[in-house]
Amino acid sequence: MPREPNPSATLDDDGRSHRQRMREGDWYLGDDAELQELMESAQHLASRYQRAFVDDPDDAPGILRELLGTVGEDAVVRPPIMVDYGKNLHLGERVYINFGLVALDVVDIRIGDDTLIGPNVQLLTPVHPLGAEARRAKLEAADPITIGQNVWIGGGAIVLTGVLVGDDAVVGAGAVVTKDVPAGAVVVGNPAKVIRRG
Repeated sequence: MPREPNPSATLDDDGRSHRQRMREGDWYLGDDAELQELMESAQHLASRYQRAFVDDPDDAPGILRELLGTVGEDAVVRPPIMVDYGKNLHLGERVYINFGLVALDVVDIRIGDDTLIGPNVQLLTPVHPLGAEARRAKLEAADPITIGQNVWIGGGAIVLTGVLVGDDAVVGAGAVVTKDVPAGAVVVGNPAKVIRRG
């Protein structure tokens, strides 16, 4: 995560767009016009996907591939799905995502093969400044989330910015994951704590 920004000095013109700054994990303006347009496009695709999932199942996979960055073979996403941009969300093969995923994919969210995600899970990459002045200036940043292979994330769990969940781990329902989860571990609670190691 970038250090706390100085609102008056953080966005000196260095030739990068706010989209570039965002993708590189630096501070950027969240209300930038280009970013707002990309988010609106993602919302339209997510809405189309939800309708097609029920009304036109043959079209739904193509819409999902248009919305997301990567969709592995035999991946299933039950709508609704809510994303910031969609293109920064990458699903491995045979991933199963139940209803109501919120994936704030300001930067990459990568989900490994054979991972199961319960309903109403939140994957949150954004970072907001602690300082009130920087928040008022609409500064944001983000750190990627990586979820390994064969992970099970229970319903209602929240995975926060910059977290790595190791292969074969289990995140209990309702857990709030604030730090990395070792491979094979079981974590529960808020904040999530290891109750069993692999």
